[in-house]
Amino acid sequence: MKVICDRGALVEALNLVSGVVVARTPKPALACVKLEAKDGALTLSATDLEVSVRVRTSRVEVQEPGEALIPADKLSSITRESVDATLSIQSKDDGTEIKGQDSRFRVMGYPPGELPNVPDFTGEADFTIAAVDLHRLISQTIFATAKENSRYAINGVLVEREGSKLNVVATDGRRLAMAKGACKAGKAEGDARHSAIVPTKALTLILRLFGGPDQIVRVRIADNQILFASEEAVLTSNLVEGNFPPYKDVIPRDGDKKATLATDAFASAVRRAALLTSEESRGVRMAFSGKGLTLSSRAPEMGEAEVNVDVPSYTGDPIDIGFNPQFVSDALKVVGAEQVTFEFKAPNKPGIIRTGTDFLYVIMPVNLQ
Repeated sequence: MKVICDRGALVEALNLVSGVVVARTPKPALACVKLEAKDGALTLSATDLEVSVRVRTSRVEVQEPGEALIPADKLSSITRESVDATLSIQSKDDGTEIKGQDSRFRVMGYPPGELPNVPDFTGEADFTIAAVDLHRLISQTIFATAKENSRYAINGVLVEREGSKLNVVATDGRRLAMAKGACKAGKAEGDARHSAIVPTKALTLILRLFGGPDQIVRVRIADNQILFASEEAVLTSNLVEGNFPPYKDVIPRDGDKKATLATDAFASAVRRAALLTSEESRGVRMAFSGKGLTLSSRAPEMGEAEVNVDVPSYTGDPIDIGFNPQFVSDALKVVGAEQVTFEFKAPNKPGIIRTGTDFLYVIMPVNLQ
């Protein structure tokens, strides 16, 4: 293999595939990135056996087709520190030479066949979705997944499609985030229904891989895997095993108290009220009424805080209810709307934050006694 590659494009591609490179492993190939040069393009591949990534760049001149398997950290360091606009990469046997105008590196690698298979996207997609819409769905839910839990199903995010409607849901048992969007079903899929639990690691990588304003992402669920692809990248992930909780059962439908709030003002008030909370007193009291909203917090060893917020619209009886301020702030960061509605039933019942029909967030209250 011999290629002359745009250094900036190579650095960008390496940054994308490095998310699945294993730093410490008894299998040296998993710490490597595979380079494949053919058809006027260079494809970089890597896998950790759970998630695989392929990134293709055409900003390259392929002088000799071929492939090489190179330690990712060494290749990334060399390309990142180089000051050249282009780099020449030539491999022979298990060694790869990287040359700039005033530098030459020879890096020992491994036989390319030692890297486990990194799937490419072939065949028809189950559905397609605009990258910007996929970004929104992931960003509005991924934060609510369980970080460490023996119930592995809630360590991932549920992706549920019926026809052209897509629901993405995440929960950690104390809160639940659901975002809705539209997609285009594949020709053979029609109104078919599919669901899969996708690991958070894969979804985090999707936020980096796909993001062009006009980019369309193809998606296919096959056996125990899900594949996402654009013209430049393919991500394949194993699915999380288990059954996702029946999330529709935990969404309250009887809230008779509703407040409409300006998102930025509410978020600021929550952050300020949280300044005087501690590990022992992590809740913030929220007193809603027709006169407005008062947030208060108290920590015996620190002091107390009170913040008042204007409420443009409130219906129902006054209510005092406590919430973990971090949980509230997490949702307000991603709603992407100027106003939110907050619905309640009672101080010991969950609250719901909504923005229109596309985002819903259920949050359990905390006991402030």
